[in-house]
Amino acid sequence: MLTIFVVSDATGETADRVARAALVQFPQAEVTIIRRGQVRTGAHLRAVVDEAAAGESLIIHTLVSDELRGTMLAEARRHGVDALDLMGPLLDRLTYHLQTSPQEKPGLYEQLAEVRSREIEAVEFAFRHDDGQHPEGLARAEVVLVGPSRTMKTPTTLFLAYRGWFVANVPLVPGTLVPPALTRLPASLVFCLTMSASRLVELRRARATYLGIPNEPYASLSSVREELRLCQAVRSQHGWRGVDVTGKSVEEVAREIMLLMPGAGPSQMGEA
Repeated sequence: MLTIFVVSDATGETADRVARAALVQFPQAEVTIIRRGQVRTGAHLRAVVDEAAAGESLIIHTLVSDELRGTMLAEARRHGVDALDLMGPLLDRLTYHLQTSPQEKPGLYEQLAEVRSREIEAVEFAFRHDDGQHPEGLARAEVVLVGPSRTMKTPTTLFLAYRGWFVANVPLVPGTLVPPALTRLPASLVFCLTMSASRLVELRRARATYLGIPNEPYASLSSVREELRLCQAVRSQHGWRGVDVTGKSVEEVAREIMLLMPGAGPSQMGEA
């Protein structure tokens, strides 16, 4: 029976998938696949080749280190083990065509896949927890935006979510209780977005016209001023930080929030 050793300086998932995809074409074959990941030293590699040499084996590897690929070639020849390099020829071709050398850092693909997976999950979280929906899930949020209607909560939420942050937003509406789940969060995670009363009135009147609804009381100056006063009182009560979004772009608001976040460095802010 053939044993296929899948060897990688990362997880070995790529080579494992290739091997299994090929084996589908041999449904009657008796084959065992053994994955050996995180092989990053010559000693570790030689131990794997020794293991493979003990029986009928084929080594399939995706080593990104040129030095380790050379060691694999030498050790496989010394032991008479068939070894197939899945990564080296492709890296060589890309080096030729791109006129640049590879980084030779293992695990970069897995890291990228993990980042993309987190971004997708974060966006799903943002949509699910937009405009105060599902407050029971606020405990998972890394950032929560609160404030009156039309203070850029949703666009800022999505901007941050597309960069991998788990963000929710909750409107502060007169006569509506603040969700208990929100008050239980650390104050450092909650940001109250506000803007000048005159600018907020402009935005609300434009929205009222678009939706065909009356300006009063939604877009009246007195109502807007009362809502902003209420938000200031609630923010002070719970120790939340405020961000004035008047005249700012979504990118500027997001960057200001991230700079205020505990432990958030430039690498975490991405393009914000």
